Amino acid sequence: MSDLLQRIKNGLEPILEQADPRERLSVYHDMPYALFRYEPDEEFLLRKQVTMLETRLTQKAKRVTRISLAECLDEAMLSQRPLEDWFAAEREQGTETIVETVHAVLSEYKPLVDLVALRMPDQPDPLKDIVFILRTGALFPVYRTFSLLEQLKGRVTVPTVLFYPGDLDGATGLRFMGVLAAEHNYRPKIF
Repeated sequence: MSDLLQRIKNGLEPILEQADPRERLSVYHDMPYALFRYEPDEEFLLRKQVTMLETRLTQKAKRVTRISLAECLDEAMLSQRPLEDWFAAEREQGTETIVETVHAVLSEYKPLVDLVALRMPDQPDPLKDIVFILRTGALFPVYRTFSLLEQLKGRVTVPTVLFYPGDLDGATGLRFMGVLAAEHNYRPKIF
């Protein structure tokens, strides 16, 4: 059994299938979410395992909502201009400028936190609903998930897991995609 599968089956799943997983998922009542770290090159394996986990949880009367950060990014960028215009702008202005511009879009003009919050379950039930935030790697290198998690504080009421591609650095540090400098301020539990 791979490390990824073992951490899902023996770490995350037993918590999520509980009647009320919030207390074991997080020590913060206003942050009922956790991070599940995986190696960036395991993206497709993770997606398969998450689909199987969703099926098992659904069979135990849980209602799983998936939120794709890739879809949120696409919506934010398209709110400003067509994708082909983004590519043209990158050729003209350079990657660094576009990275800064996309970060500004996700922070100010079409905030990522709002896009994620809009995708949360209607009439959320913390005893039934579970949210999976996936495709986090799509944000690389324009937006770090630390910002998103801090902004979601108080806006998430159901057990939520953000699947994070990166490296663990110490007990609470994470390096996004294994490339960026480690962020050591993550308060959510890391699986």
